[in-house]
Amino acid sequence: MTIKHIVMWKVRGDDAAARERNLALLKAEFESLRGRIPGLLQLEVGVDESHIDYACDVVLVTEFASREALAGYAEHPEHLRVRRALGDLRTARHQVDYEAIPREAAATDGDRSPLPAGAAAGHPPTGDNHHVQAL
Repeated sequence: MTIKHIVMWKVRGDDAAARERNLALLKAEFESLRGRIPGLLQLEVGVDESHIDYACDVVLVTEFASREALAGYAEHPEHLRVRRALGDLRTARHQVDYEAIPREAAATDGDRSPLPAGAAAGHPPTGDNHHVQAL
């Protein structure tokens, strides 16, 4: 069983250039954790390209070998170093941790697919289902 740890932020910046610098710093700092945290299996940092007013600026998507590995990450000196380096860079933070569905099961279990009908088969969804729905 693996655990997904997903965090999204809005970042500070008095102007577009300052926000871009802050985004680059955040991305570089978190990417520096690769290979340094026991049980951290995957780490991806994505910067928003939509620029929709309600979107977060950046997302961290990580996968840990276990709940214990995620707990260890929270107190790991490298993670704490990154937190100190980023200081109060964020204006908002959202987090979700959950048990990941094994990839084999996710690929073969059509009944559990969170996609709208037809989307999993490569067809565009119909109606208003093309937006992410809150569960």
